[in-house]
Amino acid sequence: MNMKKIIIAILLALPMIASAQKFGHINTQELFTQMPEVAQVKLKMDTINAQYESQLASMQEEIQKKLQDYQAQEATMADAIKQIRQQELQEMQQRIQLFYQTAEQDIQRKQQELLTPVHEKMAKAIKAVGEREGYTYIFDSQAMVHIGSDAADVTPAVKKELGIK
Repeated sequence: MNMKKIIIAILLALPMIASAQKFGHINTQELFTQMPEVAQVKLKMDTINAQYESQLASMQEEIQKKLQDYQAQEATMADAIKQIRQQELQEMQQRIQLFYQTAEQDIQRKQQELLTPVHEKMAKAIKAVGEREGYTYIFDSQAMVHIGSDAADVTPAVKKELGIK
């Protein structure tokens, strides 16, 4: 008989426990793009990209000039000189490819390095809002299949926390 009362009490308490939970959602992508730090990162990355593009253009211009010189003189060159020039052109092309790969890796690393603190700041603000306003869960609305009318959009509160208008 006691066990029956305990089960009934638990069944009666379940709806109250479930209703006590507070759920929220946020569009982190939208929030992220509105953070002023993201614009600063974009400016820095644009500068870095421009530097690499300039260097790459210079290298390509140099190899193009050497190729044109080679083609203009090829008919009158000794075989040994042809081989040396061809090898120079191949080595220059390899350097350009290596530079391009290194540049891509460096750009990705730098972008991640610059964006990591921005992501951390956003996560910290979401957590602060969640704790201050008593949310059990805050979900990213981008990943939600359905958002019920009782789920609160915490985007405005997190924007306020971050100082975004």
